[in-house]
Amino acid sequence: MNPPDKIRNIAIIAHVDHGKTTMLDGLLKQSKTFRDNQAEMSQELIMDSGDQEHERGITITAKQTSIYYGDYKINIVDTPGHADFSGEVERTLNMADGVLLIVDAQEGPMPQTKFVLSKALELGLKPVVVINKIDKPARRIAEVEDELSDLFLELATDDSQLHYPIYYAIGREGKAWKSLPDNPSEHADLTPIFEAIISDIPAPDVDTSGAFQMLVTSLQYDSFLGKYAIGRVVRGTVKSSLPVALIKRDGTVKSAKIDKLFGYRGLEREEIFETGAGDIVAVTGIADAHIGETLSDKATPEALPVLEIEAPTISMYLGPNTSPMKGKEGEFNTSRQIGDRLQRELETNVALRVREDGIGFIVSGRGELHLSVLIEAMRREGYEFEVGRPEVVTIEEDGRTKEPVEELMIEIGAEFVGVISQELGKRKAELTQQEVTASGATRMTYIITTRALIGLRNSLLTDTKGTVIMHSLPHGYQPLGVKLPSTRNGALIAFEAGVTTPYALETAEARGELLVGPGTQVYAGMIIGLNRRQEDMEINVCKAKHLTNMRSSSSDGVVQLTPFTDLSLEQCIDFLNDDELLEVTPKSLRLRKRYLDANERKRHGK
Repeated sequence: MNPPDKIRNIAIIAHVDHGKTTMLDGLLKQSKTFRDNQAEMSQELIMDSGDQEHERGITITAKQTSIYYGDYKINIVDTPGHADFSGEVERTLNMADGVLLIVDAQEGPMPQTKFVLSKALELGLKPVVVINKIDKPARRIAEVEDELSDLFLELATDDSQLHYPIYYAIGREGKAWKSLPDNPSEHADLTPIFEAIISDIPAPDVDTSGAFQMLVTSLQYDSFLGKYAIGRVVRGTVKSSLPVALIKRDGTVKSAKIDKLFGYRGLEREEIFETGAGDIVAVTGIADAHIGETLSDKATPEALPVLEIEAPTISMYLGPNTSPMKGKEGEFNTSRQIGDRLQRELETNVALRVREDGIGFIVSGRGELHLSVLIEAMRREGYEFEVGRPEVVTIEEDGRTKEPVEELMIEIGAEFVGVISQELGKRKAELTQQEVTASGATRMTYIITTRALIGLRNSLLTDTKGTVIMHSLPHGYQPLGVKLPSTRNGALIAFEAGVTTPYALETAEARGELLVGPGTQVYAGMIIGLNRRQEDMEINVCKAKHLTNMRSSSSDGVVQLTPFTDLSLEQCIDFLNDDELLEVTPKSLRLRKRYLDANERKRHGK
């Protein structure tokens, strides 16, 4: 059993791509957590275990790990860097006593740095700053240090938080220094970071002799032992086979019994039989446990404060597929199966909300990325469903309807500033700051409604030839504004069901941009392209060329089609208008009109 003064609980926080997970890789390898011949020693991004995490190159769910350094046990939580997964960050910071704040030596503090640091300082966590990537040619370390001190001045809740140690690192090479090195290529390791964790981060301030208490902050499953409830022991000691009280969110108390008790060592859970306050553990046997509930001593059940998570800002319809191709490509397609899957997601995804809406559901989350990760996960599990256009979640305050607002930061080459200003002007965004960075790029900060952000990333990527860097974070609420004009042209709609032919697509190509290629199965009402004009247009993309015995030199050549645009899941969601749906199956993404029949569309004025 580890005494509290030999335990350190830290969270690694940073803006996306500033090197959190890479730094953690170095700490895991250099603490001799793996054997020299273990596969993990040659791996990168060891903690990003999900398929989507590998493909997108981002952390989506917070992960727990433990390393041993000398006599000390260091529990580390790797947190996501996107504002869309801030629910993950908020709940996991509750397990830490201090944070390792990693900042890029070139980019400096970015929007998400500000967001996660404000959460950490509100909870009174002790920060240790690591300026990472100091080998970048465009590094600007002195300016980054100044920007950090401004950020701490703005966010600190008391004076003690203004005194923080700064370390310098090249996370990718596993090197760190206490002061800026003259020669970053010299031999070094992460010893200064280990020492910083032990000397600068406080030990857990807990009571080991009191009655047992633990807040459930995370859940995991496996098919062998079922549900694992994970959290930090706040008071007392916990043992395997211990009878406990489970205190629900509404205050009701249920009897339960801890079956097995696990601690962490590297990536593995190891079974232990007893541990005390301050340690992070996983317990099994409590099937009814949910995030934010308290496990406590059976004789004196006392609840811990419930985790407060910020409200969702975006919602969308998600329901069973109603297209003519229903049931052909997915294994699970009924309303009940989709509902059961969403209920399972609610157990672990704390920032998500689900309510029934007819045969489908309204799913609310923190942003488009938050919801698209869920849609992609369900799709890969064999689910078939349809989704509607994302909408903002408004609130009622002082008798007025208010909508969420976000702070948007865009970094772009000087030649695209005009295009960006024009697009954001259309969306009624307000420019608050504009500066030229050390690398010569222009950094623009806007205040923009969440409603106007929907579909913006796609437009800007197209307008800037894929070079835009953009990040947003919540900025409160403001009274609901006017309806924004549609920024998208009309759709090209398939006139009848069938298989597309090159001959028919050649005609359609003259009308706009195609989203399907030849040999694709389509149905009436399905969207096959984007019109050059504002209105929708029906077009027959299945007609074949009639053969005649007449020969003509012009018409017998091979049809030359421009390659069609194959939209990703996020691009499809951004494409949608109010009267359109996206059919999602494990094999396909199909855009369609809500009403497939042309007469039905006219009747509903669409």
